[in-house]
Amino acid sequence: MLSQIKQAWKLKEIRKKLLYTLMMVVVFRIGTTIPVPGIDTSIIKQMVEGNNLLSLYNMFTGGAFSNFTLFALGIGPYITASIIIQLLTVGFESLKELQKSGEEGKKKMDKYTRCTALALAFVQAIGITLGIVRSALKSDNVFFITTVIITLVSASMMVMWIGDKITEKGLGNGSSVIIFVGIISRIPIDGIAIANQIKSGATPIWAAILLVVVILLTILGVTFIQEATRKIPVQYAKRVVGRKMYGGQSSHIPMKVNQSGVMPIIFASSILAMPQTIAMFMGTDAQQFVQQWLSGATEQGFWIYRSIEILLIIFFSYFYTTISFNVEDITKNMKNGGGFIPGIRPGKPTEDYLSRILSRLTLAGAAFLGVIAMIPALITHYLSLPMSLAGTSLLIVVGVALELKRQLESNLVMRNYQGFLK
Repeated sequence: MLSQIKQAWKLKEIRKKLLYTLMMVVVFRIGTTIPVPGIDTSIIKQMVEGNNLLSLYNMFTGGAFSNFTLFALGIGPYITASIIIQLLTVGFESLKELQKSGEEGKKKMDKYTRCTALALAFVQAIGITLGIVRSALKSDNVFFITTVIITLVSASMMVMWIGDKITEKGLGNGSSVIIFVGIISRIPIDGIAIANQIKSGATPIWAAILLVVVILLTILGVTFIQEATRKIPVQYAKRVVGRKMYGGQSSHIPMKVNQSGVMPIIFASSILAMPQTIAMFMGTDAQQFVQQWLSGATEQGFWIYRSIEILLIIFFSYFYTTISFNVEDITKNMKNGGGFIPGIRPGKPTEDYLSRILSRLTLAGAAFLGVIAMIPALITHYLSLPMSLAGTSLLIVVGVALELKRQLESNLVMRNYQGFLK
């Protein structure tokens, strides 16, 4: 990996992408350190420490929410908007056709997503300011409250812009990179907290060692499942056109075990955050119910929460795979090009065959991701260790790191053909 980074640094175009991505990350981190004036952050920090939802939200924002900085909303509104728009494509044929209509359709879908994200940012900013952090406001002046809401919404749109620019001019998916940076920025804080617990005797040293071993094994497992691919052989028939012969070569269709990457995990986390968000505006009884049954604060809540998380990961894995890997289109393109899978008739039998394999691979990959998400969560829950890089967050970090590695390799292959000849 280090040799690839050195090689990439020598190429001007890739170096510009790397520097641009780093520059946008620096801008994001600066925004997470500039506080919104007129807020008592000590009250918000106490809220975050006692609430699993707010702790998860704070982790994704890189600590911006607990410090109530400009980027306190983070990339959350844009991620939620993406989920809503993609779910709507299943129910509305016009959106589905728009998604397939090339670059122009993509631009329109992006426009719908941004408009939805703006609306959600306003709703979240109003809810957070007038609901969650109302007690932390140093003034009840209408002008001051309006200023806080507009500041949060504007900053959230800037985070969305940063993500779009990273996707367009940098390396990796911008939204994933921002979440990745937010999570890893909490590692030093967690490390210091664990070290202090060990020094005070509250946590035995073997528990910290066990956590490190589990994290390393989880990274190994995630890497394996993310890189695992089944290659479906494809044979192209020979065709004679004039005096020339075309086709006759063999190829394959690469079908990844985890075709959808880290998006199902991000989607599942966003959906699981909704009950606790709604409960905050419904009074004490609703909050107590959600805290007992849909959070990790209690024994029943921990197992219900994690079970739902696994089911959501499986659901969104199937959903996202259906969108990103269109079996019908692949079958048509293969048939039009004179290709066929040995032993399988072209057309509908080929489509059914690919669908069956894809379904089994997706189930295996999603179930494996769900189990891997559970193991670190169990360790941190029963040993009471403050570790952000565990469970869902660990899957996101490893998944995004692998995606960045793949993009770097593909850029190197496109610009350095010597690697093909070696």
